[in-house]
This record gives sequence, C-alpha cells and structure tokens, in this order.
Amino acid sequence: MSISLVLTRRRLRRSALALAWPSAIVPILGVSVAQAADVPSAALPPMFVTAARAPQPLPEVLADVTVLDRAAIEQSGAVGVADLLARQPGIEISRNGGPGTNTSVFIRGAETRFTAVYLDGVRLDSQSTGGAVWESIPLSLIERIEILRGPAAAVYGSDAMAGVIALFTRRGEGALQPSIRVGAGTYATRGIDAALSGASGGWDYALSLAHQRSDGFNARTVATANPDRDGYESDSASMRLGYDASAQHRLELTALSSRLDSQYDGFLPGADDRNRHKLETVGLGWRARWNDALTSRFSVTDARQRYETEPSPYLTITHLRNLTAHNEWRQGAQRATLVLERREDALQNAPIDRSRAQNAVAAGWGYLGAVHSVQLNLRHDDDSEFGGKATGSVAYGYAWTPSWRATVAAGTAFRVPTLYQRFSVYGQPTLVPETARNVELGLKYAQGSDAFSAVLYRNRVRNLISFGAPGGCASSFGCYTNTARAQYEGLTLSGQTRWAGVDWRASLDLQNPRDETTGKRLARRAREHAFVGADLQWAGWRWGAEWQLSAMRYDDAANKVALGGYGLLNLTASRPLTRDWTLSARLDNLADKSYQLANTYATPGRSLWLALQWAPR
Repeated sequence: MSISLVLTRRRLRRSALALAWPSAIVPILGVSVAQAADVPSAALPPMFVTAARAPQPLPEVLADVTVLDRAAIEQSGAVGVADLLARQPGIEISRNGGPGTNTSVFIRGAETRFTAVYLDGVRLDSQSTGGAVWESIPLSLIERIEILRGPAAAVYGSDAMAGVIALFTRRGEGALQPSIRVGAGTYATRGIDAALSGASGGWDYALSLAHQRSDGFNARTVATANPDRDGYESDSASMRLGYDASAQHRLELTALSSRLDSQYDGFLPGADDRNRHKLETVGLGWRARWNDALTSRFSVTDARQRYETEPSPYLTITHLRNLTAHNEWRQGAQRATLVLERREDALQNAPIDRSRAQNAVAAGWGYLGAVHSVQLNLRHDDDSEFGGKATGSVAYGYAWTPSWRATVAAGTAFRVPTLYQRFSVYGQPTLVPETARNVELGLKYAQGSDAFSAVLYRNRVRNLISFGAPGGCASSFGCYTNTARAQYEGLTLSGQTRWAGVDWRASLDLQNPRDETTGKRLARRAREHAFVGADLQWAGWRWGAEWQLSAMRYDDAANKVALGGYGLLNLTASRPLTRDWTLSARLDNLADKSYQLANTYATPGRSLWLALQWAPR
C-alpha cells in the first residue's frame, strides 16, 4: 500500500500542526483518544455491538473501533454529538456557524454521506443531502456511542462506505434513578435535562427530556450578511421500554423526538434566516434465544426527518423504514450470522415525491482463536432502481501475545444516489451508485491502562457524485454528476496511558483525501489533525485539559481558498459537592483563537459552561 505523502518529513515541517506538535506526545502516540472504554477489564470486558450488529467483547473485534460511555460523554462537556466526535481518532468536522447550523462529519476524510448512522438501531439519513443531519441529534439524550472506522457495507448495506456510528439512549436498570442537570454559559447559553430510569418485575424503563437555547454569536461577519447574533433553541425527549418475558425472550420499544430552531446567515442581506429541524424515530424489537447456540433478533424501525428554512422557502422530508431479521449461531470459537433486511426510503421535496426499496440477505462467519482470528462477511442488496449489488469483507488477526495483535482487512462498499440527487432540478436520473474498495493494516496493543493502535488504510471510491457544471439537468447553475473519483489514504495513531498520576490520551492522523480526477485535496479536510488529552484527580476535583490541532484546509474543490490551521486548548473540571450533587465546568478555546471550519463563517470564541447535576445514589 502506498501512502505517498503521509510520512514525509518535509511536509510535516511545513504544516502548522508540526510546528505546534509537543514533544510530550511522543511516548504516548497512538493511544486512543476515546478508548478508555476500549481497554479490556479483567472482570468484565466492555462490549461492542456495531461491527457485527451483535454484542461482542471488544477484544474479539478486528475492526478499528472506539467506544464512548456516558461517563466519557459527561466528562467531555461537549455541546453536540459532532463536537465530541471531532475529538476522536480519524474524525474531522466542518460547520457553517454555531452548533445549530449545517454540520458535516468526515471519517478518514470521506464524505459525510459515507458514514452510516444508527440511533437505538434506527437508521438516520437524508434523502436530500445524504448522510445524517448531525445538528438535529441531541447529545444530552445519548448514553453510549460506538464508532466503527472502515467500510461496513457487507454488514449494513448502502451508506457504510467509510464507517458506522451507532448512538444509544439510556436503558433502565436497578432501582428507580432520577437525575436533573442545569447549566449556563457564554452567549447566554442555558439548558436543562432530566432523566428517570429503573427496572422492576421484568420491566426496564428510561425517560429523558432536554431543553437548550443560546443567543449565539454572529455566524458571518462579511458585509453582506445580517449582523445579528445567530442562536438556537432545541427540545428533545427519548423513551426506552423493555420487557423480559423470560430468560429467552425480550421485547423493547424505543422512541425519540427532537426539535431544533436555529438561526443562520444565508445570502440575502439583512434576512433573519432560520433552520427548522424535526427528527422522530421509533423502533420495536424482539430478541429470542432458542438454545445455547442460536439467537434471533427481529426489529421494525422508522425515522422521519423534516427540514425547513425561512424566509427563503425550502422544505424537505425524509422517511426511512427498516425491517430486519438477524440470526446468530455461536459454537465454541465460531460465530455465524444470517440477516434478512428490507429498507424503504422516501423523499418529499416539491415537486419530488419519490420512494425506493432495497431487499438484502447478508451472511457472516467468524472464528476467534488464541492466536488466529478471522471474520468473513458477504451481502447482496437488490435495489428497486439499480438492481443487485454484492459487497464483501474479510479480516484476519494474528495475536502473537495476549497484548499484541496485528490485523489486515479488505472490503467493498457502495452508496446509491439520494432521490434528490437524481430527481431534483439539479439531478440526473442516470446517476449510478458510488462504489468503494478499502484495504487496511492494523497493529494493536492493550495491557492494563495502556493501549496503542496504528492503522494504515486506503479507500478508493469510483463514480463519486459531485456537483459539476450545467448540462444534463434542468438547472443552469449546475448538476450532480458521477464524473469524480476519490482516494482516501492515511495513517491513524492513537492510544492512552497512565503516567505520573495523569491519564493521557492522544491521536494523530496523517491523511491524503483527494480527488483523483483533478489531483486536488477534498474540501475542508486537513492533511494532519491531532488531539492530546490529560486528566487527573487533585484536591477533590477531576481536572482535564485537551489540545485539538488541525493543519490548514481548503474550502473549495479547486484548492483556491485556504482555511488556516489552528490549535484549541480546552479545560474541564468537576467535583462532587455532596453525595448526590456534582458541579462541572468547561472552558473551550482558552486562548480565544479565531479560526474557520468553513469560509466566511465564524466559530465560537472563548466559551465557559457551568453545570450542576443532581443524581441521588
């Protein structure tokens, strides 16, 4: 595998990142920024669901993964899901203004639409832009996040070309557990969330509510934009109800509703532009354990995403439905799966009123040995518009000691065009699915509180859909086309350790996401980005510091408009005031750094957030 420009000393010297990179990171390079939950515990190894769509102990997973539990989410103090993801290995974000505005998430430099996103098993996607609408997902309701890097279409079908991110809301257990948290901060930001959970008599339940609003800041300071402050207001609720009918059978119902009203600055001078998002999801599942070897899970899920803008009129509604039958057989070191799935997508975006469906069958086989591990997956999707599409993946792991393991993996993936890309005024019905071929090499170490990971990857995409010149569609402004090719290649080092009484975590990404047709770097993606974090207990407080680093990026496909590199220093602190009360604080962008994630759009300056939580024990 050739990663031609990732490791050159000359390039690192001239990057803004290299100039700022501290020598202190050298002994801990590669320790995963978010893998405190990834280190196997001697008593009970943490589980990971996303790689095989079934629970697996993390030591069994051959893929490049990260797990964030509720403690890690709360300690982060992040205001949104995307902000938290931006601190994980292999992930960058871009945003047009504040937390309530259009947000993109890039895994290994790939397009935001190439990441499959699930919330409590419910698929999230937009049949307009493609990809999840990240700003509409409320972080305050999320209990756990699982990140899988690398194509997973052989397991999940269309969309999973760069990775999968699975989010989970709270599940009730034990005695009745209420909690309330209130917070306030810079830009007149304030919020409150409450939760109630527990389990009794075979039933478990969890209910969460959240409200947040902010006056925001002026998102665009150019002369033609509205000079007002661009704030947001969000309300959300989630519910999870489970019933264990017996030791062999469980039923579960999940539901979430989220509303976001945010201001943004568009291209009409003086206009008070607003985004209005509404996300609704529901899922019903049944898990049956037929015997010690065979388990089945059946689910029906439904997601509805509504997006509207004013005063510039625009309305789009995406409706997704999935029906899945997942069967798993385990015997000794072997595991086999057979999955039947139907996906239904619909889009209303006047004059578009279209739908399509995919029927799929997927099979997998895995073997976990003391030294050798293998995972094979094969899937066939039959799309109502594009016909049959087969994808596959193979992974092999070699553990020469209980702590060290090397892995090699390869896989194919695809994504069908959105209904908007084909049937809007900018669309062309002749568009074909985007396809990908990925290969990667990994090296992992885990022992006690120490962990290390190095992953070298290359993902080639053909028939890449881009927005090109007019011709072939009804618009005189431009059209979607299949003319581009892209290659995403790079090296991710990540890990963690405990040294001098401090918990250290860090990651470094060296990558080259480029358009192979033009040779240009893909927009809004840096060649180098990194993260360093440290936490310690002192004087009754838990103190934390983070350093987020990014080299320069280009804002446009032609690589004419440069966005400068930046480094952000963030601080956190928390302590229990009493047994039931906890005070926490977060100070972002301590140096008040001025930087951009998108050209002409501002980002938050120095920001303080204080929160008080009541959770009786």
